[in-house]
Amino acid sequence: MDREATKARIDTLIEPFNKKGVAITDATRFTDDLEFDSLTIMDFVAAIEDEFDIIISMNQQAEIENYGQLIDAVVKLKG
Repeated sequence: MDREATKARIDTLIEPFNKKGVAITDATRFTDDLEFDSLTIMDFVAAIEDEFDIIISMNQQAEIENYGQLIDAVVKLKG
């Protein structure tokens, strides 16, 4: 799966979590721009894991700070 197709699927998944209607770009930060708390992050990660049938480890999650990094991580995990 290419990056654009992955991004399109993640764009759909993030909509219910984006309560403030923030414009999402690759540079959008989860904690700063979207104001996600730890529970919201865990719920969002679970939705992504279910959608793509992958596991994002806690170490990987700690390294992902923005939307672009998340897309790249999912593409890499899907191989």
